[in-house]
Amino acid sequence: MEKILEFIKEKKLIKPGEVIGVGVSGGIDSMSLLHFLNANKQTLDIDVVAIHINHGIREESEDEARFVLQKCRDMGVRVYKFSIDSPKIAKERKISIETAAREGRYGVFEALVKKDIVDKIALAHHQSDQAETILMHILRGSGLAGARGMEPIRDKIYIRPMLPVTKAEIEEYATLNGIEFVEDSSNNDTSYARNFIRNVVMKDILKKWPNAVEAINNFAKAVCEDDDYIKANLDTNALIVDEKTVQMPCSYFSLSPAIYTRVVFYTLSIIGAKKDFERKHIEMIRELAFAENGKKLKLPNDVEVSKEYDFLTFRNNYIEKPNLSKTLKIEEFDANGYGHISINRASTKKMNEPNALYFDYRKVPKDARWRYREEGDMFEKFGGGTKKLKSFLIDKKIPVRMRDYIPVLASGNEVYVIAGVAISEKVRVENVATCYKLTVTKM
Repeated sequence: MEKILEFIKEKKLIKPGEVIGVGVSGGIDSMSLLHFLNANKQTLDIDVVAIHINHGIREESEDEARFVLQKCRDMGVRVYKFSIDSPKIAKERKISIETAAREGRYGVFEALVKKDIVDKIALAHHQSDQAETILMHILRGSGLAGARGMEPIRDKIYIRPMLPVTKAEIEEYATLNGIEFVEDSSNNDTSYARNFIRNVVMKDILKKWPNAVEAINNFAKAVCEDDDYIKANLDTNALIVDEKTVQMPCSYFSLSPAIYTRVVFYTLSIIGAKKDFERKHIEMIRELAFAENGKKLKLPNDVEVSKEYDFLTFRNNYIEKPNLSKTLKIEEFDANGYGHISINRASTKKMNEPNALYFDYRKVPKDARWRYREEGDMFEKFGGGTKKLKSFLIDKKIPVRMRDYIPVLASGNEVYVIAGVAISEKVRVENVATCYKLTVTKM
């Protein structure tokens, strides 16, 4: 396990003074990583905290959460516990529970980083995980991008200090240090893609080729070296980038597949679409480049590609809506996909600022909170007349894609303020002394 320290230094995974949040499920891998980083926090000059997420899938999850909390207390490690409803996310997004759990988990991680609670998230992936990931990507048709496997550091946030370590080394470390852990019963469920690769495919491969894990990892290293060289020599100056839209000249598709494939993946990354794209999608995009003007292509994660004369236009139509639940007070906050919200006391001398909304905060119920719209929301228009919030937004010609991302100040299903749009008659200003001003700066 000492090679972890060398790997951290070589790949510059951690900076002195950082707070490292370790994703801890309670299994042997994550418990060992937490123990190792905590034992070496003075050497690395870091603070270590644990992050445990109940994905809402298994009955024993609460028992595992209690186990993690107790072991963290024993180690003197601060722990953050969260719960997500993976089945609900899967149903709403029409995705697998496995994917829903992953998206929910990373949503929690990103929120902790954005709130400056942690600087980086340490994940317990090791050599066997890497080999399984590479095989899974290849079988899904991802090409060289997938054959690279998991990166030591991704998005400058997620780090994998144990990538150079084998499963056997982790087990030995756990035994030597008396590390207790729990077994996840779902690990044996081969209906999950990774479990099928691990428990069926890799199990048979290792019977025939005992060094398969090392061989696959070495293959990935070679792929990374070649891929990095080609990417370093790509010419992407012809791309036209505008917020969530990128225009890619169709002329790229007259070049080698080794070139246009990487340009497409680079284009997708610009618009924030980094996963669930395979070789078959690249071929569909290539065919579109030679199709007639106006043709469109729908891709995973609400990505749309359209043929516009000599260009392909890539759009990301999906904006993740995070949870929002805030009491009314003077503050500023970001509403993902909508804008930066500022709430201040109104000036008694100036109450006609363009694009500002003014409302009497004394008339807002004490239990009112900022949230996103919900089924059944009602709104009393300024000047009188009550309508369903959905109908009111339609009347205001708010685009469909924006309606779910506008923060509203509501108590129950009664909406009092629609950020950047309107205030209810019920919070009309009568006393300037109790007036708040709300402005929205588009992001």
